Amino acid sequence: MKSELQMSPLNWHQAIAHYAEAGAGYVIATVMGAAGSTPREPGTKMVITADHTHDTIGGGQLEFLVIQHARQLLSDGKNTVAMEAFPLAAQAQQCCGGHMSVMLECFAPCQWQLAVFGAGHVAQRLIPILAELPVQVYWCDERVELFPASLPANVSAKTYQDPLKAVRSLPTASDILILTHDHALDYALTQAALARSELGFVGLIGSNTKAQRFRKRLAHAGLAQEIIDHLQSPVGLSEIPGKRPMEVAVSIAGQLIAHYHANSEAKVTKRGLGWKEMKSALQHATVTVHD
Repeated sequence: MKSELQMSPLNWHQAIAHYAEAGAGYVIATVMGAAGSTPREPGTKMVITADHTHDTIGGGQLEFLVIQHARQLLSDGKNTVAMEAFPLAAQAQQCCGGHMSVMLECFAPCQWQLAVFGAGHVAQRLIPILAELPVQVYWCDERVELFPASLPANVSAKTYQDPLKAVRSLPTASDILILTHDHALDYALTQAALARSELGFVGLIGSNTKAQRFRKRLAHAGLAQEIIDHLQSPVGLSEIPGKRPMEVAVSIAGQLIAHYHANSEAKVTKRGLGWKEMKSALQHATVTVHD
């Protein structure tokens, strides 16, 4: 499945919309000040990701240095703002001879990652809800024909030959939902997920009877009770008892959202730069020189 970025280039404001919706990391580089002869004027912007750039703030060594710094910010994985100054002759080795100040606004990639195994009726209704949330979704099923022709930007459809290998390859701290059409596959996926103690939420669809049966099988297989207790099954909020696919999907989404907020860094009261830090950064930008 080709990505939108491979099919057509995006300008900077289109790129912001795309990456924000997808939950991908990006940096907005804005020319804040220019003195003397410079390749672009204040207000010029470009967007930088780990793999792509969109638009330009002048090209050459200046742009190379900006991209390099932006990607370092992305690798740090934090939302932050940096102000940098670039003497074009001394530092960027450009003949313009002027001076440019550039603000770098880093929007770190979404930290919430969720794997959904199964593309049946409940998953088909759950995915559009997840599309509205700050989560990267990996939607997995071997039946490629069940995936819609068009997917939300934050959802990647993946087919698999070995579903257990897919579980083993999930990023650390990923959440996982097991919603397949096959009880034997559900059990194998559940066992593989619980074997990875570094994963987050592990949810399994089904009745109370199915959940009890699976827990007994897992105990007989030698899993410790504290590991089995990590399994959320039947997955979903008990306050929403309906059995229609949409009711189940809403119930699951509600439980996922509650889990996310209970474990997220949103509890931290201080976010971003305070006024003193911002003022210091602005003052520092007038004298910063990169080696």
